[in-house]
Amino acid sequence: MMAQDKEEGAAMKKGNKLYEGKAKIIYATENPDLIIQYFKDDATAFNAAKKGTIAGKGVMNNKISTKIFEFLAAKGVPTHFEKNLSDREMLVKKVEIVPLEVIVRNRAAGSLSRLLGLKEGTALASTVLEFCYKRDDLGDPLINESHILALNLATAEEVETIRKYTLMVNELLSKFFANLGLELIDFKLEFGRCKGKIILADEISPDTCRLWEVGTGKKLDKDRFRHDLGDIEEAYQEVLNRVNK
Repeated sequence: MMAQDKEEGAAMKKGNKLYEGKAKIIYATENPDLIIQYFKDDATAFNAAKKGTIAGKGVMNNKISTKIFEFLAAKGVPTHFEKNLSDREMLVKKVEIVPLEVIVRNRAAGSLSRLLGLKEGTALASTVLEFCYKRDDLGDPLINESHILALNLATAEEVETIRKYTLMVNELLSKFFANLGLELIDFKLEFGRCKGKIILADEISPDTCRLWEVGTGKKLDKDRFRHDLGDIEEAYQEVLNRVNK
């Protein structure tokens, strides 16, 4: 046990930078199966057409994502999360990211409102699940399952697994946030391949979810940055406070 603890401790040392994205930096560790995910304060919107900084966002998103990944894992959803290392760092399994953004919509908002001419907040008769191709140069276009199979982005079995886990996450998180006085309007997920299996990856935070306060409709997510609504840091902190209750 002592030797194992030392080995795990060594594996948590930050190695070379492997990748830097819009919101996170990925570092290698001495364990080839584990990486460190570092959360930045950088903020982008509208396919990076708008850029800025949200003070303390990385710390808050790391803590919020930690709580949510722990909750989902306890409910049977496989995730890349291993443990929280620091205010901004999370130890995760190394995965091959499936080049899809999976979006779940419980109410019309954002691009769905623009695409279909629906008033923001319109209730949907059923949950909408969308796939977007992860290609910044193309603006992450909306695609369907036929496109996914034609481009060899994922197998039919993988798509079905992603769909199953996504709907499961929606059911779990809708109740999770409702208990905190928040409505989960929509959210984005990413999945990865790990040792032949599909698991949940990336993060789940106010960066990737639209969260409206029940009763007031106040937006407690990145829309406050997108649309210059003010009180951005306060909104993220409010979500963290509720998640930590």
